[in-house]
Amino acid sequence: MNLSSQAQVKQVQISRVAEMANLPQPLNIIDWREMALRFDSTVYDFKASGQYWPLVWMDSTRKNFDQPVMGMYTAIGDVRQGPNHNKGMFHEALANMGAVLGASLVGINKGNQQGMNYVSMLKNYFNRDTGWNIMMNNTAPEVALLGGGYGRDWWYDVYPNVLFYAIYEKYPSEPDFDQMAKQIAEKFFKADSILNGNYHYSYFDYAAMLPKTNTICVQPDAAAGHAYVLYAAYKKFGDPRYLQGAISAMKALDAEKINPTYELLMPFGAYLAARMNAESGTNFDLAKMLDWTFSGTAVCREGWGFLVGNWNGIDISGTVGSTVDHGGYSFLMNTFDAAWPLVPLVKYQPAYATAIGKWMLNAVNASRLFYPQYMPAAHQTLAELAAVTKGVIAYEGMAKASTFEDRYLDLKAPVAQGDGPKWVPGKNPEVSQFSVYGSGHVGIFGSIVQKTNVEGVLQLDLNATDFYGAKSFPSWLYYNPHQEDKTVRFEPLDQVDVYNLLTQRFIARNVRAPIEFTIPALASAVLVVLPAGTKTRVKNNQLLGAGRVIDYHYSRKN
Repeated sequence: MNLSSQAQVKQVQISRVAEMANLPQPLNIIDWREMALRFDSTVYDFKASGQYWPLVWMDSTRKNFDQPVMGMYTAIGDVRQGPNHNKGMFHEALANMGAVLGASLVGINKGNQQGMNYVSMLKNYFNRDTGWNIMMNNTAPEVALLGGGYGRDWWYDVYPNVLFYAIYEKYPSEPDFDQMAKQIAEKFFKADSILNGNYHYSYFDYAAMLPKTNTICVQPDAAAGHAYVLYAAYKKFGDPRYLQGAISAMKALDAEKINPTYELLMPFGAYLAARMNAESGTNFDLAKMLDWTFSGTAVCREGWGFLVGNWNGIDISGTVGSTVDHGGYSFLMNTFDAAWPLVPLVKYQPAYATAIGKWMLNAVNASRLFYPQYMPAAHQTLAELAAVTKGVIAYEGMAKASTFEDRYLDLKAPVAQGDGPKWVPGKNPEVSQFSVYGSGHVGIFGSIVQKTNVEGVLQLDLNATDFYGAKSFPSWLYYNPHQEDKTVRFEPLDQVDVYNLLTQRFIARNVRAPIEFTIPALASAVLVVLPAGTKTRVKNNQLLGAGRVIDYHYSRKN
């Protein structure tokens, strides 16, 4: 059947996304799920052969918990790391936790993989020996100054807890996780009370329970990280204090007058604005938070945001990082991780479906270019050394011009490269430009992105990264980047009814065979798939079915 999808929900533009290509070129959507599966099988191999391999080792220093923990290189060949340096203790939660989450999102059980429980090992990042009692980027202060921001750079201390709560949802019965999750929530709740609406600090000492400043930027967007963890804790444990804390942190963020973006947390603020407005009756300024997320108008972290550009015929729009450093310098991990909150946001505020769909098409297309096998050799620093990546490790970033002052200066934009050699000047090898920690987050794209029968029209899973979301029906976002209407095929697995969130109408009932629906040019559709015959009702402007919300903003006159 051919069912038209004339949109009814008025779409809101994000000005930065409006500058991106409708249909980025050259277009090549790779299989991100397959990349995530290959990353896992290739990197989690203690017997891997080849120079600089294996990329994992066992750390037996038993910090915080009396168990060994797996270490993972931050970048290939990083001389600070591995079993023979710094007692094997220097490894980052951003790498280890990101890789566990990414694999779990594409269906790998990291709690029991070839006899190893990689989920349990993450407990060593819970810094109870120091009294901080939160997840941190390292297991101990002895290696804190080697890199990675431990105890002095706020987002590095907050983000591992955001990662932990996501992993905790995937492994709710992992021993000690309940207690750790509650301790983290208590720390964040008390910290928010102490901060009392003022997040203008470089970091927070969660042992002394004092906010502090140093030479690093103040990071008011840490409020988004606090709010994310507290809202997840509220959904998990039902303690109304955690909802109160999440609202308090979001109010602090909402009250900011200038763009407070620092690193990875602002997209979570935008997501929470949409979700809490829909679920908890708040009225946070979603448009402002999305503008802060995308626009590149951050002040202290000058220009941090989403890049826009076509460099020498190659679209790089949608990638995330500095919009000003050497003309623009984006990073793979930041791009992967932005999709985690921004895609499910559409479920709670479908007015942004077209904008988020367009951004994701650009980001998904451009992100392949971080990988040496997909970036033309003339645009990367180490094309001749690409084999060391085994096809699963990408460059850390992509810049308009080499950010090295003394080499690669003849390369034309975009330049795939990384900062690893700058971390330990004169000692870190050139191959440390290949980022293991960023590449490990690939499962975020892998769980969200699928192709359809129409080139350039992606099927984006709105539930894959909506952690602690109310039990939802399968929901998919489609954006049509073409200048003409396109007919897209959807193949249900069971007998279903199909609702389009944007037209606020059922477009198919009691179907099992593939259906076709038309998306107008440069527009989108959001399909919610219900078991056939599900009875619906409207309550408080929400369309409900089988005790679940189908549409948070139901307004169609019947």
